[in-house]
Amino acid sequence: MEGAPEDDAPRGPADLPPQSEFAKLAGIRLVEATLDRVICEMEVTPQLTNRNGVLHGGAMMTLADNAAGSVAFINIPASKSNTTVEAKTNFLRGVKVGDTVRATCTALHRGRTTMVLQVVMTRGDGKQAAVTTQTHLILDWNG
Repeated sequence: MEGAPEDDAPRGPADLPPQSEFAKLAGIRLVEATLDRVICEMEVTPQLTNRNGVLHGGAMMTLADNAAGSVAFINIPASKSNTTVEAKTNFLRGVKVGDTVRATCTALHRGRTTMVLQVVMTRGDGKQAAVTTQTHLILDWNG
């Protein structure tokens, strides 16, 4: 941010901490992180499926939240934090066990108090499986 005080400078991809234990449990891997986009992947295992034998919607939303939270995190100053305040997912296709879901997140809006992020999730065959839009609130962080 040009003209911003040094402590208001955004973090960058190098400042992204390791995956949380929850993300590790889900098998989420960070593939790429830039200020403009984050790509994460998750292999569909039997533990992540619903009763129909395809990837559970909650697992897919976890992947989307991980990617979106990462984009928000690296685009805000170290003195700030972020939290998801709204998320909407359109589920387009099922994803079977053994396949890998790729989540690509980009920012639609980068404001001082909110960010709007879009995550497109594709299957191994390249077809879209889901699209998530999230709003993140940027918070002052004292700890």
